[in-house]
Amino acid sequence: AVLGWRGLDSIARARIALTGDLEQTRGMQLTFAQLQSDCEHLAGSNVLQNRVPIAAVQNQLTLIRTVFADNQPSRLQVISYRLDGGKLTRRESAATRDLAQLDALWSSAIKDSDTSQGVMLQSDVSAMALRLWYSDGLGWRTDTGNLMAAAGSSAILPVATGLEITMRLRGNDNSMLKIFLLGAV
Repeated sequence: AVLGWRGLDSIARARIALTGDLEQTRGMQLTFAQLQSDCEHLAGSNVLQNRVPIAAVQNQLTLIRTVFADNQPSRLQVISYRLDGGKLTRRESAATRDLAQLDALWSSAIKDSDTSQGVMLQSDVSAMALRLWYSDGLGWRTDTGNLMAAAGSSAILPVATGLEITMRLRGNDNSMLKIFLLGAV
């Protein structure tokens, strides 16, 4: 009876551990699927009139995506991903066609002062690193949040064509890396 109890106990413990790993994996799959959708619908420079459509800094990704709804014109929406306290959240602004309103939404998202309700995508994330690929000969870049300020408002901004995200979950020594094409509808 004791041997049977030990065997049953070890099976139950293994099942609990596997269920936790499965939930983390499922959460990462959903997170990457949402990122894929957002990256595919990244707003083009022809619509944004020399505005930066994406900014990546440590633990923060902000982008402008095009929203398509039935029987309505296309609109723009600011999306922000934030890692704070081990929780990865996604926020989305109201969709708009007004570029002045879009600028205000972008500014509040960059400053992390937007009041929209965030959706937690994944918990227990210990680190998130972001890089953008630019086809201007300089390749991968990190900390692109101040790219527009450095270039000046009248300068032609380089266009990012790829996004690399590396995430590490707590209790896991391995990182998960995913590369997305930007604007590849």
